[in-house]
Amino acid sequence: MSNNKKNRRRVRWVVVISIWTFFLALLIGFIAHYSLNEIHSIAVSFLILFIVVVLGILFDLVGTAAAAADIAPLNAKAARRVAGARRGVYLVKNADRVANFCNDVAGDISGIVSGTLAAIIVLKLVVNHPLAQTDFYLNILLTALVAAITVGGKAWGKVMAINHSTEVILLAGLIITRLEKPFGWIKKNGNNTG
Repeated sequence: MSNNKKNRRRVRWVVVISIWTFFLALLIGFIAHYSLNEIHSIAVSFLILFIVVVLGILFDLVGTAAAAADIAPLNAKAARRVAGARRGVYLVKNADRVANFCNDVAGDISGIVSGTLAAIIVLKLVVNHPLAQTDFYLNILLTALVAAITVGGKAWGKVMAINHSTEVILLAGLIITRLEKPFGWIKKNGNNTG
């Protein structure tokens, strides 16, 4: 492939991923914000925050595994028709895009949304339990807690992704394969197997 074609593909990818990021951030932010405004339970609000943080960690795990994985074991599994292996091969062949989407797009959206959710939770706590300077300390404490869980979780995820990249990518491929069937997603190359 010529350098001009490669450069055009890269530019197109940057434009497409930027547009996707904008709309995904809008959608996820709206859903999370709306959910927290409609949910009056602090425990459920914390659960939503926890789910957003965990999703960011899991996407980071997959993105790192795609970049670290060796394609040979996945090709062997795909030849034996192991469920999810074909999608796993696709993920590794497109590791730059997968890592960009999972680590940057999903990770950054998760970080931004979790920060917003933490602020909303603090606001709810302050409204329900007004004390002098409580909002300041709660905001700092909750932000620090979310940051610690996110960074610690991503550090654990990177270790898992590097040491068990084949297994992680195989599981991600299996999940994608399972999601394709009920939602009727268009299969690449007319392939209906995992």
